[in-house]
Amino acid sequence: MSLEYVNQYLSETEEILQSIDRNGVADAIDLFSDLKRTQGRLFILGIGGSAGNASHAVNDFRKICNIEAYAPTDNVSELTAWTNDDSFDVIFKNWLLTSKLSDKDALLVFSVGGGSQKASYNLVLAMETAKEIGTRIVSIVSRDGGAAKKLSDVCILVPVVVQERITPHAEGWQGVLWHLIVGGVKDR
Repeated sequence: MSLEYVNQYLSETEEILQSIDRNGVADAIDLFSDLKRTQGRLFILGIGGSAGNASHAVNDFRKICNIEAYAPTDNVSELTAWTNDDSFDVIFKNWLLTSKLSDKDALLVFSVGGGSQKASYNLVLAMETAKEIGTRIVSIVSRDGGAAKKLSDVCILVPVVVQERITPHAEGWQGVLWHLIVGGVKDR
């Protein structure tokens, strides 16, 4: 039974691998290479497991690519203050505005569903704010892409192959894809 599950999960992973938009990954590498060249900052957003991925990705973009990068979720004191005083919906928007987000910067969004009125609305408000400012947006998402698909300059969609494993595949592929992007930026 365990081996059957392992084989099924890895088979699903292979199916996702064959469907990943390689042009989108290359576009993300180009965008972040330009960000590095122009010395813009990178803000990485995620909720839940994607927040953990955001923190890890900050390390890689800073240490390996020499890009100034931040994850708002690394500052739990500030996020809980925004949540308590204003609302959970505005935590990322307010954090980005306080950080003086500009058109020289970029946003990287990790999300299973890409944000909507009902789920991860805080990501939607952050992306809308970034769009108004002229900040470039890259997202790595699953499901139908949600708001991220509409608002991003580059949206890399992790395809749904099995409904009950959307989240583990989406969050696992976030790691594979940001590591791929980091390697591409480093080598340029």
